Amino acid sequence: MLLAARKAFWLTPRATFRCYSSGDLLIDDSSYSWLKKDLGLQADNKGVFNGSWSGTGNTVTSICPSNNSPIARVQEGSVADYHETIRRSKKAWEIWADVPAPRRGELVRQIGSAIRDKIDPLSRLLSLEVGKIFVEGKGEIQEYIDMCDYSVGLSRMVGGRVMPSERPGHMLLEQWNPLGVVGVITAFNFPAAVLGWNQSLATICGNSVIWKPAPTTPLIAVAITKILQSVFESNDFPPELFSLVCGGADIGNTMAHDKNMNLLSFTGSTNVGKKVGTIIQERFGKSILELGGNNAIIVDEDADLALTIPAVLFACVGTTGQRCTTTRRLMVHESIHDTVVERLRNAYSQVTIGDPLDDGVLYGPLHSQQAVKIFENAVSEAKSQGGTVVYGGERLERPGNYVAPTIITDLQHDSNVVLKESFAPVLYVLKFSDINEAIRWNNEVDQGLSSSIFTANMEKIFNWIGPKGSDCGVVNVNIPTNGAEIGGAFGGEKATGGGRESGSDAWKQYMRRSTCTINYSKDLPLAQGIKFQ
Repeated sequence: MLLAARKAFWLTPRATFRCYSSGDLLIDDSSYSWLKKDLGLQADNKGVFNGSWSGTGNTVTSICPSNNSPIARVQEGSVADYHETIRRSKKAWEIWADVPAPRRGELVRQIGSAIRDKIDPLSRLLSLEVGKIFVEGKGEIQEYIDMCDYSVGLSRMVGGRVMPSERPGHMLLEQWNPLGVVGVITAFNFPAAVLGWNQSLATICGNSVIWKPAPTTPLIAVAITKILQSVFESNDFPPELFSLVCGGADIGNTMAHDKNMNLLSFTGSTNVGKKVGTIIQERFGKSILELGGNNAIIVDEDADLALTIPAVLFACVGTTGQRCTTTRRLMVHESIHDTVVERLRNAYSQVTIGDPLDDGVLYGPLHSQQAVKIFENAVSEAKSQGGTVVYGGERLERPGNYVAPTIITDLQHDSNVVLKESFAPVLYVLKFSDINEAIRWNNEVDQGLSSSIFTANMEKIFNWIGPKGSDCGVVNVNIPTNGAEIGGAFGGEKATGGGRESGSDAWKQYMRRSTCTINYSKDLPLAQGIKFQ
């Protein structure tokens, strides 16, 4: 997650967001009439929903990364708007908590269906506002839909264990109950998917939800919120069960400090995540932290390069290198290093760069002009530390925030630039001689999000996923570091934050567990055989 997006939570300067007159906006161009017709957006939109639409904060303009043209305006919420929103959210929760989980699941099923009906315009909006290519935007919306499908089934399965009691006439069991209000702060790069991970699970678990998107992606937030509003209203439930507060540092800061916020999911940088986690821990609150990732792929000497090269290509240039799971370090066995580099250069040269809404384009712009500066600084720093640019390395001369996907060799594994996550399409290729050496290099960075190894050696595979292998939360074999499925829990270790979202037992974070002992007998035996007479 790019620093520019991460500052969305805490540090975003208001001067970043110019306001434009109506005649300048893309939404008023007939080519973009679908924004109004299909998604209900306008030139001027309110950025707060808590049962009704409002907003008394600053007005920001959403910018299209492919040409830096203004799309539409959104009036953000103020701190007062946030406090009113959480008041309404807590009141709505009083109703929702009593609704049986399968009935809550039916609402989530309808949400998934409603989003599916709008998948094409939502995907186009992601391309327009985020900058990712259309097929990836569509994949992100599909991920939200898939999470809804998953959560519907889960709504009939969430529950605790019944355990044997050592005392006669006693029942020992776990009871899981909703937390209350769940806050979700998303970064710019996956606003819909990360919301989907959280909202679908939080909703079937009996919570109300408040969403604060990145300030640079308010339009997709407004569009999605309108869809959820219609589903709750059509089922005669308070629509403020899903609320929206667009805003910047003031809103995020207030959410972190607010004792009424029972769980806060934050996606962003390690630096900001550390502040969020500290504030929440000081009030003994609950948080889910999805932070940075300096991810690596290891290519061993026996790797199938027909499998490896396309996997590395997608892992490095997919979403223009702006996934938290993007591969930033490629460790290649010395015997095949030169071959891999040459094949990668050839693969990079065939990547079609262009407008993310155009057919056949595989690589679009970076999200912001600040992201371009991060890219340029990373390349400059790598050169100063002995790196050789073998592909790319420059900004592309065209409208928008375009840079060339870049490959850099000849750096040491522990160079400062290699150990630091730069949220840009820059790949550092490192040469190793021993697989254990490569595993140590994988583990030496602060973050521990995603990792992968390409090998056919079964012993190395099981060592890789074992206790002395990768220390990441996502440990892959013969696939890229990115593109995780929803069925598994997603998240990382160390400075990645330790949070888990999406599948497996991630739902437990959205509920509180009570251990209950029920005495249905006429006697009062004590545990551990204690006699208190």
